Amino acid sequence: MHSEPGSLETSFAAELRAVRPGLVAPYREALPGARAAVLARLWRSLCFEELPCLDRRRLRGPEVRPYDSGAPKDELTVWADGTEYSRPAALLAALGVPGSAGLVAELEHSTASLALSRAGAAASGPAEPSDRSAGALLLAAEQSVVDGHPYHPCCRSRPGLTVADQLAFAPEHHPVVGLRLLALPAADCTVVGDWPDRLRDAGGRLLLPVHPWQARELLPGLGLEVEPGAGLPAHPLLSLRTLAPADGGPHIKTALSLRMTSSVRDISGGSVLDSARLSALLEDVTGRLDGQLVISRNLAAAGVLVDGALSPALAALLRESPELAAGPGERVVPLAALTPPAHRPADWLRSLARLLWPPLLRLLSWGVALEAHGQNLLVVLDPEDRPLRLVYRDLADIRLSPRRLAGIGVGTDGLGTRILDDDPPALRRKLYGSVLGGSLSALVSAFGGGDRSSEAALWSAVAEEAERAADVLSPEDRRALLEQPLQVKALCRMRLTCGPTGDQWTALPNPLVVRPAAIGRQSAP
Repeated sequence: MHSEPGSLETSFAAELRAVRPGLVAPYREALPGARAAVLARLWRSLCFEELPCLDRRRLRGPEVRPYDSGAPKDELTVWADGTEYSRPAALLAALGVPGSAGLVAELEHSTASLALSRAGAAASGPAEPSDRSAGALLLAAEQSVVDGHPYHPCCRSRPGLTVADQLAFAPEHHPVVGLRLLALPAADCTVVGDWPDRLRDAGGRLLLPVHPWQARELLPGLGLEVEPGAGLPAHPLLSLRTLAPADGGPHIKTALSLRMTSSVRDISGGSVLDSARLSALLEDVTGRLDGQLVISRNLAAAGVLVDGALSPALAALLRESPELAAGPGERVVPLAALTPPAHRPADWLRSLARLLWPPLLRLLSWGVALEAHGQNLLVVLDPEDRPLRLVYRDLADIRLSPRRLAGIGVGTDGLGTRILDDDPPALRRKLYGSVLGGSLSALVSAFGGGDRSSEAALWSAVAEEAERAADVLSPEDRRALLEQPLQVKALCRMRLTCGPTGDQWTALPNPLVVRPAAIGRQSAP
């Protein structure tokens, strides 16, 4: 059964009253905007995804285009069967889509959590550091992203985290998180790469960094206890479960057995075993790009053996910080954290597209399909905020084509089969769906600010640079980029329990082909 609309919002307020009473009023004030932001994402999905047993003729709502992101300033209303809805969970519950009960609950959590995120971020003020080092500027950029995924209705869904947990762990609240250290005999672990001495104790045991939520909720059931003391102070980044140690050094990706947006955030055994070999392969291949794109290398990974197999809930990965790609006076910013330039946004986006398309398309032609969404792809900016080069991090979800890589003399022997795929449509979906359907679409929407003529100019700049760079592609890959519908993840359909598990895809009008004025979907009550 579905809970009453708004019940979770009320329970969030009650928790806030106990742990941070000064945020109760800002949280309540943020609720209407949070409902509108989540409802806008849901409405986009309802318009462009094929959901089972849903007749779109039942629905009426504002004009929406497939690349529209962000939050409406005013309260949003969608009509279903003649009834108006401003709460996304109530709308989806009323539609009766098979297998949607879990998604309805996640929409409730996304709405309440987003209001909490906005209230907390507003109370703490902008994360503008007095320290102007590349690391401090990167952290400020990471923690400036308050609304989460620009298109997923579950953009801030964090079931399993209490209000106190979110305030203590989520990046938009700017906390310092004490990572717990789990001491383990070397025989109980698999270590790949150069595990640092700072994460070993005097007796030679490995000290595995564990997220404090994981330590509290999971370890007791396994009969495990973390080391006493404050642990390792660290700052949460965009992904929440990846943190930058307060005293510098490699970023730490932790396992977190919670579902956020579409996935449970653990670390598979394959990711641990592949980490060093995959990093070396990508370092080799991207080294042929004359510095256009560099990767944040995997330095070490460790997993714990449970019943003879690596546990995805007990693992950690150490990764170079993207700040290392910045020179004097430069800074590194995830694409998700970019803000519209003050002047000539189309020219600025053209310069980014001119930087972005050649290496990403060349890598695809060689057999490397990056999941280049706004969290994984970062840009190095010069002191005048002009884009200079790209950085890619988090290698777990890329796809490699053994056949294409063999053509440039690169072998994939020894890598896990999960990341290997010679299917051209699968490779194209991975790259085009993330960089065009995610990163660039969100930037066009943010830079255009709802002005459709400005958005058309932005898309023209992106399209012209794509066409300029696409000659490196095979004819099939080129046609898919410049002439065919765009395949993106079906974000809502993936969360239904009545269908297949794993990634599912939907086709959108390709903004590189069809001018924005022709690709909207509009219905009004």
